[in-house]
Amino acid sequence: MKLLTFILVTLSFSLGAAQSQFIDVNEFELEYEITGSGKHTVLFEAGGSSAMTDWEPVFAPIAEQAKVIRYSRVGNGNSTQVKRHFTSLDYADYTNELLKKLQITEPVILVAHSYGGSVARDFAAAYPDKIKALLLLDPSSEHDVDILRAIDLEQGNREIAQIKMDDMKAGMSNQYLDFWSKRPLPDYPQIKAMPVTVIVSVKKVDNPTNLFFTDQGRELWGELWQNWATAFPQGRAVLTDKSGHFIQFDEPQLVLQELKRLMTQLDQQDTH
Repeated sequence: MKLLTFILVTLSFSLGAAQSQFIDVNEFELEYEITGSGKHTVLFEAGGSSAMTDWEPVFAPIAEQAKVIRYSRVGNGNSTQVKRHFTSLDYADYTNELLKKLQITEPVILVAHSYGGSVARDFAAAYPDKIKALLLLDPSSEHDVDILRAIDLEQGNREIAQIKMDDMKAGMSNQYLDFWSKRPLPDYPQIKAMPVTVIVSVKKVDNPTNLFFTDQGRELWGELWQNWATAFPQGRAVLTDKSGHFIQFDEPQLVLQELKRLMTQLDQQDTH
């Protein structure tokens, strides 16, 4: 999740009732749902502190043409509740173990939102044979803080310090600990060349509460992800000013459109 939005938004949009099942993955019990059938397997990775219900608007429609899996990470939803520091790579390792437990042997299309984007990028780097395409929705970035500092170094540093203080005062979750323990900030993990699409919210805010949500911050956020996505030979960036951070709720049809586009792209590759 974008740093600042992630800090402001800590509760899941839990719409609808998921058909939960539970499975033991290492020492924890994970809540999940698997349904649908088709040539492709789609795995959904939710944002920070969010349950698998965050995928409600797009889960059933995709299940009409693919096998789909969604789950709640350790500490989220109805999965085992723990207070322990997990890094995004730790979560990626649990994702891999979940797939093994579910006997998913084919590479997946990984769809991730917000902080789930960090997990997804670590998964893609650590398990390149387990993934064949990547769709990120307004993903988290190690370079959020760079945007604040690029706009106004002094004010940006003040805002970053205040965010950290507020964060710690509220009681830091696993994801918060993951972010704030990274000093110096790491760069994006290197992942293989494959179809990659990033949908990014650049929606302007009437009364921005900090530099990140100013018009300049919105522009820099879009540029950051556009540059990253288009560095891939099959990369694509979609900038939207119609959605806030939760693109799957604000524009579910856009998410479905881009996911179907990825599946078509993979199908075309298979025929050549």
